[in-house]
Amino acid sequence: MAQRFSPSRRSLLTGIAATAAGTAALGAGLAPRTVFAAVTAGAGGKVLHRGNGSEPQTLDPHKSSGVPESWIQFDIFEGLIMPDGANGRVPGAAERWEANADQSVYTFHLRRNGKWSDGTPVTAHDFVFAWKRICDPKTASNYAFNLWVVKGAQAASLGQAPVDEMGVRAVDDHTFEVTLRGPTPYFTKMVHHHAFYPISKANYDKFGDDFIRAGNLVCNGAYMLSESIPQGHVKVVKNPHFHAADSVKIDTVFFYPTENIETELRRFRSGELHTTYEVPVTQTRWIKENMAEEYREDPYLGIYFYSANMTKEPWKSSKDLRLALNLAIDRQAIVEKITAQGETPSFSFVPTGTENYTPQAPEYATWTQAQRDEKARELVKAAGYGPGGKPLALEILYNTNENHRKIAIAIASMWQQKLGVKVTLNNQEWKVFLSTRDEKSYKDVVRQGWIADYNDAVTFLDLLRSDVVQQNPSGYANPAYDALMDEANKTADAEKRRELLQKAEALALEDVAVFPIYVYANQNMVSKKVTGWNEDILGNHPSRFMDITA
Repeated sequence: MAQRFSPSRRSLLTGIAATAAGTAALGAGLAPRTVFAAVTAGAGGKVLHRGNGSEPQTLDPHKSSGVPESWIQFDIFEGLIMPDGANGRVPGAAERWEANADQSVYTFHLRRNGKWSDGTPVTAHDFVFAWKRICDPKTASNYAFNLWVVKGAQAASLGQAPVDEMGVRAVDDHTFEVTLRGPTPYFTKMVHHHAFYPISKANYDKFGDDFIRAGNLVCNGAYMLSESIPQGHVKVVKNPHFHAADSVKIDTVFFYPTENIETELRRFRSGELHTTYEVPVTQTRWIKENMAEEYREDPYLGIYFYSANMTKEPWKSSKDLRLALNLAIDRQAIVEKITAQGETPSFSFVPTGTENYTPQAPEYATWTQAQRDEKARELVKAAGYGPGGKPLALEILYNTNENHRKIAIAIASMWQQKLGVKVTLNNQEWKVFLSTRDEKSYKDVVRQGWIADYNDAVTFLDLLRSDVVQQNPSGYANPAYDALMDEANKTADAEKRRELLQKAEALALEDVAVFPIYVYANQNMVSKKVTGWNEDILGNHPSRFMDITA
């Protein structure tokens, strides 16, 4: 889902000014637990406190792109279909839907009792407006490419055609019809993602882009946005107009950004948090021995990887140099000695666990690490670097996080010892990091992580298209790769489509477009008081399905 902070995204919406000022004054000079007690004192009913990784980029569903944002958005918005937090999907704003014979046209029938949090009805016109908005180049959405399966959406988002030519229409207030660019049998897997969420057209017409501020926003999810305090918390409260409000057990949810994951663990142990966003690698062994009942380690459909900046030299022209760096990374050592949280080494970009797909792996995946290291040294020497040649220096950029720091130190040591590369480390706060990475202004190599938006190989492979621009992790551009993806996206036959996607991945790996390192596992601390937190391979945990017991 994008990007994950720990293996996450930019500035939070500004909260209500008076509330923010009041919270700042309240917290001055007080101990953390005192501030925590003061912030939460007014919350009534059942209250859930969730660690949430990085400070959210924005809660605007058409502009955000990180996991921390999505966890909040699952609570305050409802798409056509929604995740159930247990590897399944349930009807959301749509109570039913059907497709035509070749699955190129989908018709969604919206709930008659679907309402925004101000009591006005959720209509098909809201979906039409929202989907056109995300594909409008003025929105500058990193996630517009997710809607390219819709007829005319790609041309619209690239500024080549008006958004009014997109294949979306309101047949009536409660019937939303979507025409796709071709047969897309996996389409219903996609629409739970925040890029497909509706926003109230009336609300947007009133506030413009400020519609997302606390105090302005109307929501159609199980909860409403109450407060948004930068570097403090996001507070959501139960939405009385939600169609299934009677089934929502928890009344108030606080989401806390905590970039220092050891601090997050301390808050969990002190009882300030019911759940954490992740678990520090340095504490995992102790946790397994002493807090096993509250430790969760689950499969996670995501890939941790590095990428070289292929818009700059020498990385743009030298595949051999990129390959040398890739080969010299000892993945087994990283997952055994650094992370040690259930991750599995990977030379494939598409992770294991992806439905109807066989991840591709290059020949060197079967070699010993000693063989890979020897080949890496040969490549560096042949490229004119190393002993007797030009000195090779590079910088690794990562966002501030202890786990990322440890991995960067380990990889830097591998490159220095094996290849004689002089490596410097540069860590940036999340918001700055995102801008640096997206604009490809990082110097040499950057750490990356991608969590599946839906369980299909395309959610990974679309990132390597040349035309997704900012979301493309390395600036990789190969017309042959794009052509394979285009052909796969027009193919209805599942077997042929899989073959085309596998050829595309194999080509990108041959080109060393990225350096895959490991497939994620998901680690969280979950209080014994919390029920309804289930294993979910996409890491989706909507609060509406949880409860808190004594």
